[in-house]
Amino acid sequence: MVISIALILYYFALPKPLFDDPTATVIEARSGELLGAKIATDGQWRFPETDSVPYKFKKCILAFEDQQFYVHPGFNPLAMLEAIKENIKAGKIVRGGSTITQQVIRLARKGKKRTYFEKLKELVLATRLEVSTSKESILKLYASHAPFGGNVVGIDMAAWRYFGLPSHQLSWAESATLAVLPNAPSLIYPGKNQTRLQEKRNRLLRTLLKEKTIDSLTYELSINETLPQKPYFLPQIATHLLDRLAKKYDGDRVKTTINFTLQKQVNQVVKKHHEVLKQNEVHNMAVLIIDVDARKVISYVGNAPTDKYHQKDVDIIQANRSTGSTLKPLLYAAMMDKGELLPAQLVSDIPTVIAGYNPKNFDESYSGVVPANKALARSLNVPAVRLLQQYGLQRFRDELNAFKINGLRYGADHYGLSLIVGGAEGNLWDLCKTYAGFAGVLNHYQETSSEYFENEFSEPLLLVNKEVDFGKKELQKQLYGAGSVWLTFEAMKKVNRPEGDEAWEFYDSSREIAWKTGTSFGNRDAWAIGVSQKHVVGVWIGNADGEGRPELTGLNAAAPVLFDIFNLLPNTKWFPAPYDDLVEVQVCAISGFLAGSNCPKTQNYVPISGTSSTSCPFHHLIHLDKTKQYRVNSSCESVADIVHEPWFVLPPLQEYFFKTNNAQYRSLPSYRRDCVKESQSSMDFIFPKGNSTVYLPKGFDGKTNEVILKIAHTSPETQVFWYIDDEFVGATRQFHEMPILPKPGKHIITVLDEKGNELKRKIEIKE
Repeated sequence: MVISIALILYYFALPKPLFDDPTATVIEARSGELLGAKIATDGQWRFPETDSVPYKFKKCILAFEDQQFYVHPGFNPLAMLEAIKENIKAGKIVRGGSTITQQVIRLARKGKKRTYFEKLKELVLATRLEVSTSKESILKLYASHAPFGGNVVGIDMAAWRYFGLPSHQLSWAESATLAVLPNAPSLIYPGKNQTRLQEKRNRLLRTLLKEKTIDSLTYELSINETLPQKPYFLPQIATHLLDRLAKKYDGDRVKTTINFTLQKQVNQVVKKHHEVLKQNEVHNMAVLIIDVDARKVISYVGNAPTDKYHQKDVDIIQANRSTGSTLKPLLYAAMMDKGELLPAQLVSDIPTVIAGYNPKNFDESYSGVVPANKALARSLNVPAVRLLQQYGLQRFRDELNAFKINGLRYGADHYGLSLIVGGAEGNLWDLCKTYAGFAGVLNHYQETSSEYFENEFSEPLLLVNKEVDFGKKELQKQLYGAGSVWLTFEAMKKVNRPEGDEAWEFYDSSREIAWKTGTSFGNRDAWAIGVSQKHVVGVWIGNADGEGRPELTGLNAAAPVLFDIFNLLPNTKWFPAPYDDLVEVQVCAISGFLAGSNCPKTQNYVPISGTSSTSCPFHHLIHLDKTKQYRVNSSCESVADIVHEPWFVLPPLQEYFFKTNNAQYRSLPSYRRDCVKESQSSMDFIFPKGNSTVYLPKGFDGKTNEVILKIAHTSPETQVFWYIDDEFVGATRQFHEMPILPKPGKHIITVLDEKGNELKRKIEIKE
């Protein structure tokens, strides 16, 4: 009975786990290099238990502490007898005679007073540990929990602290230095005890030489190595990623998906550009790189190396900011996918007021009409807003839910049409995830013989031992088809880089990427996101506190960083065309619509749904005299003499702006004087818009200035007469602008040209 009780007590004598001390949070690159660490909650630099004890340190610690480690049962009777003799002779404890196993027990018991009774407890617990644990595991416990001076615990941290190296890269001299420290950790204090520490190290190296663990040359080189003179700082290569992971994996050793070499290179790119940007008082930057196929993050720079006065600890990758123009490609893909837009289809780019909202292009100019793919490449705001209105704000807002952009927290009414030009918020993580999903659609469509995965827009991964679950393969697309995505990327690939800008000169122009910039209102946020077949790179630049700065744009600030980073990545082929989701059709060579009977025709690939799109509305068959200088009709010309010719005709307001930038555009010829004119729409208002409210501007002197009314006329030389509430105010020719200063209230503007054409517009004047 007594023996049974004793055996039970013996079995349960060892606590599980043996050590419950808090440990530092450690993150490593995918190949094992240290990216950073956060100190344990008790203020000790104690790494999680080491995976393996480095060979050199193992040989050193066994030679110094416990040469019979692999043969004793947890204690060494001979060593204990010799220690007792020496202690009796000295009249005090001068030698312990403890094995490494006993020292592990003492460390676990938090250094109880060193008495013979305590030694007896350690002996019993040491044998119990030997029974239940392998020798290698005991060595790992010792190496992980031994003190190395100050608040440094464990071989992994000690190697970094004193030599700035991972433990497996230590030399024999460095390993010997650390092996003697747990026995007397105070010897490592910088600038003190150097002689005693060197003597102990060299004695250990001599032992290794005698045991033939090292040769004479290694010994001679080792004893000439210097001792550590100052502590080293731990690597902090991904500080914001460390903070992010520490919230979930506090006290763990985490192997991340980060590419160590790439992370360091990106850090250097960010540092270089930050040095320039801070001259303009722009202090924050973030970069995220995702491997498209694995959907894993391979570089994570949460902020620039700024200071505490400029929010250096803010992880911008997770911060919601105005999205600028970064959502525009989603709208273009959506409309092409539904057959409501073709790649080169002309879209309106004219002054626009919709329910009081007046969007403007970044340079405040207008093109009249512009091909949709060029509007996307140039990031024009007005065409995007008009297309969103055409597509349906609520419809588009509902579709955005599929991308799980966390900053999009409100409904369509909250954002209005500004949703597409920066009225919403998102973060770099979610936007890069979305673009990676688009790239994944194309890659998987090619790999699976025209199938889609149900979870294509999955969250990117940060841990190396995780694999993304793309879900089942399906013939039915989840959101947008491969054809519309590919055509969107084709448009984004054609963005022109500024010529002569030194920031671009090192970019390899042979690299094909789809990229999009964005700039928020007030120059607060500058975005650039690029996509290749294998990688997504996202860049955000600005000030974390929201302060805008002049010249801070996606094109000027973020895009140069984007291309510097793409230069670090392997070059890849362009996405293959997903022909199973495309169809070749005849389109109008000028308007980009499906070709009508009067259009010059060309062949283009469009999404299959695009075959039901509308035909070209701009080409008309007009009737000319034999000279082709005048339009005629049967009232003034013999039918046999009338020449019929297709003509590209834009509405007046679109024509007004289009002619400015397109010298090849030919306005409709005038009717010959002897002809009865057909009804036509020859003029339109530029300002004001219908039923709009106009505020009278005031100058610096406080005086009320005039409002300038403006129209476009297909024949500018025609004289135009202006009226306010039936009161004549003036006439114009060539340049149809009329300054007025009416009283506050509602008015009707009437415009009448000398050909009898008339326009009316209601406005309300306010001061």
